[in-house]
Amino acid sequence: MVIYFFGFVVLVIALLALDLGVFHRKDEVMSAKSALLWTAIWITLALIFNAAIFWFYEHHWLGIGTTISLPTTGKEAALAFFTAYIVEKSLSVDNIFVIAMVFSYFKVPPSFQHRVLFWGILGALVMRGLMIAAGIAAMQQFSWLTYVLGALLIVTAIRMMMVQQDHLEPEKNLMIRLADKLVPLTKQFHGHHFFVKINHQWTATPLFLALVLIESTDLLFAVDSIPAVLAITLDPFIVFTSNVFAILGMRSLYFALASMMDRFRYLKSSLIFILGFVGVKMILAHHVAIDSLASLAVILGLLSIGVAASLLVKPTGKNG
Repeated sequence: MVIYFFGFVVLVIALLALDLGVFHRKDEVMSAKSALLWTAIWITLALIFNAAIFWFYEHHWLGIGTTISLPTTGKEAALAFFTAYIVEKSLSVDNIFVIAMVFSYFKVPPSFQHRVLFWGILGALVMRGLMIAAGIAAMQQFSWLTYVLGALLIVTAIRMMMVQQDHLEPEKNLMIRLADKLVPLTKQFHGHHFFVKINHQWTATPLFLALVLIESTDLLFAVDSIPAVLAITLDPFIVFTSNVFAILGMRSLYFALASMMDRFRYLKSSLIFILGFVGVKMILAHHVAIDSLASLAVILGLLSIGVAASLLVKPTGKNG
């Protein structure tokens, strides 16, 4: 299994190097057309990898897929990966709304936003990997945690339903306050730099604060999204790779949706019901087995309803 993780990490590093080092070397604003193209590319890469997952597990290449209670056939593994990818991709949309608020609050120029997201996602990959490893180890050791995590997802869904609008308060963020105490801050942007030397002293720019806030909010989102994926499978390779592919495409998805976020006002309702469904599935896991294909159908159905309602139902007032 270790060789799979090593090979996948090398693949991700190569993709990220191509992204920032070749395709996005200059600080340019990503157009909606370019963002949609890159979103399609990342989704295509995920689907290609999904096919590779099928082949690896179907033929048990290097012994993968032989562990009891984890996917043992190509069909099971491919379906688990695709479902986990859809769940993580869906939940990342809510994260995108918060990212937009962060950029707006710090007045980050559009030309620098891609760079912030690049490093933010790189940090998120490391944090997700550690959280996934800890989560799987804990659930394998303590089976009753499925009830706790299932209840957490349901409570999160209820909280999202009660809170009509997100509010951004950076001054209350623990990471922002810690950064304020550890390093001097400047209110001026200095190109795409996170740190600059002012009066012989390294100083953090607003770009760095935006990065810190995005990282910390992603950590909070991971508390919801990772248990949701663990309800689908406990295979560490599938959980990690599906998370990574969903996150890798989040930058381009952000730029694709940035100009039309108000159009998808009912999508959050779909995410709430998805979290609730996965939470119930997790709680019932030891008593009633919900088929993976049925789970995928429910999740895709909820997403489709949210998107269709957003596109078809016109706003009734000024604020929609």
